[in-house]
Amino acid sequence: MHKQTDMTHSQSASDKLARGLGWLSIGLGLYQLLAPGQLTRQLGMQGSENGMRACGARGIMSGIGALSDNPTPAIWSRLGGDVIDLAVLTYALNDERNAKKENVYLALTAVAILAAIDCACAKALSQRHAYQGGVTPDYSHRSGFPQGLEGARGAALDFEVPADMKAALPSPML
Repeated sequence: MHKQTDMTHSQSASDKLARGLGWLSIGLGLYQLLAPGQLTRQLGMQGSENGMRACGARGIMSGIGALSDNPTPAIWSRLGGDVIDLAVLTYALNDERNAKKENVYLALTAVAILAAIDCACAKALSQRHAYQGGVTPDYSHRSGFPQGLEGARGAALDFEVPADMKAALPSPML
């Protein structure tokens, strides 16, 4: 039987979801960064291109973090970005001059769904990547000596430095 050594084999479902969210963040972030004019026109938010670029940069950074060994902070960051996006889209929806409210409703729905997914994933990752037990183990009862401390006493009394190493030792000061 062939044993799989792929890194994804040991990943939990939340780790795999975070990876997918990371790639989604990078893709959407690139779109926001490279085509802000098209997006702002579709949402009736012309003049907000620089804000769209900033959201794109934020998404790319969160996406890169989500591809790391511990994606927890990046997914929480995505959720924070979702909250900001929901606020901006709500503002755009309430703008009387916005003629693209149907598109804003669609964007609000998509962001709300992603926020729910991000929240569930971030909670699961926080539990998975938290230190097990939450408390540093107490090792004070361990001595570090396999035969115990008494067995180690005097064990090196007859030790002599090998001749070839004596030359490397500093000479005693008189």
